Amino acid sequence: MTPLRVVAWITEGTWQATVDTTARAAAGFETADQGAPEVVLLYVVDAEISEAVHGAFGGLLGRGGRNRDPGDMVAELATRESEKLLAAAEQRLGRPARREVRVGRVEREVVAGCADATLLVCARDGDRSRLGPHSLGPHTRFVVDHAPCPVLLIWPDEIPGLRSIPPPPEHPPPHHR
Repeated sequence: MTPLRVVAWITEGTWQATVDTTARAAAGFETADQGAPEVVLLYVVDAEISEAVHGAFGGLLGRGGRNRDPGDMVAELATRESEKLLAAAEQRLGRPARREVRVGRVEREVVAGCADATLLVCARDGDRSRLGPHSLGPHTRFVVDHAPCPVLLIWPDEIPGLRSIPPPPEHPPPHHR
């Protein structure tokens, strides 16, 4: 029997709601024969940030300053800070979890981190003031479209009302040949 594994994609602005939903989802998967599922708290350090700092540094100071490259320092700092965030997430979860920090293109690392997952829990990260496709940022849209497992997509705060749905588009005029 395949072990159950719930992955929670942890991000700075929505981690509390994601963890709370993950706790409820994991409890729902618990069975007498398999017990509680493994919970993985996944955070991705965006490699583009340190690459941008590295490029700016190289452009300003040339090749001679390699040993003082702030791009490496930014990646190291981001990884250290992500560990603190994952520790807080595990504490909020209230049960042991595996913490995983990946570095790379965010959307691709999240999808890769779900390779053996039973469920991915993630939060909307776009315009949260209205219902609709703009409530998903580009990374989350990619993950929702490409995840190799079911995705539980949550609203991290109050869900907008149905009146926030934009009106239907006007019908285009008939096409004349």
